[in-house]
Amino acid sequence: MNFELRGYFRSPDTVFFTFLFPILLLAIFGVAFGSVGEIGALPDGTGGVTMAEYYVPGMVAAGLLLGGVQNLAVDIAREKSEGWLRRLGGTPLSPVSYFIGKAGMVLVTSIAQVALLFAFAALALGVDLPTDPDLWLRFAWIFVLGIITMTLLGIALSAVPRSSRSATAVVLPIVLLLQFVSGVYLQFSMLPEWLQNVAGIFPLKWLAQGMRAVFLPEHFAAAEQSGAWDLGLVALNLGIWLVVGLVASLVTFRWQRRS
Repeated sequence: MNFELRGYFRSPDTVFFTFLFPILLLAIFGVAFGSVGEIGALPDGTGGVTMAEYYVPGMVAAGLLLGGVQNLAVDIAREKSEGWLRRLGGTPLSPVSYFIGKAGMVLVTSIAQVALLFAFAALALGVDLPTDPDLWLRFAWIFVLGIITMTLLGIALSAVPRSSRSATAVVLPIVLLLQFVSGVYLQFSMLPEWLQNVAGIFPLKWLAQGMRAVFLPEHFAAAEQSGAWDLGLVALNLGIWLVVGLVASLVTFRWQRRS
């Protein structure tokens, strides 16, 4: 895992587009929409949040997507195309050990990213983070389930690109499109119902919804498609995609690219 971490932080483009990108976007959105004031206030004028506060859960979800799906899909496809995996396949290293290293790297970088995101949100943008321990327990299980799911999906997706050159072109449009339709950059309630239904097929929508259930006031649940946080469905859908990612990874992984 130490080797994976050193390689990760020695790659400027990877650090920028998977580690710092959500933090930079939060800064941009927080500053750009700062003049809007609070949104979602109750009739008595209480319970509103700033735009910076509103974007925090989406940025957390996006960070897990970028660190797990985008980073691993591109990184493993590159290693496979350049022959690194073929050489590793000739050593005693097992695929399980290889993926434990990758998963450990995603876990460590995701924790560091979220800690930095929270620190920036609180200190620079004045975001009030939750103080209820139950909300942090909720965050913990959604975060862990999200990391595992996105890691396995990233491994599975790495089998799609045919070369290191095509990896970015294949992965980035998928990741970008999911962020726009899953309530990361746009308020989910603003999307037409049919697009909300399409987004509900994919895990990022449920991960973002779970994070909103942690960081936004309870009455914001009324803006969700069902009018509730539906944490049971969040767990179920992430769990289904976890199994899909695991099965696809086991079926498609090879030490070398198929000709």
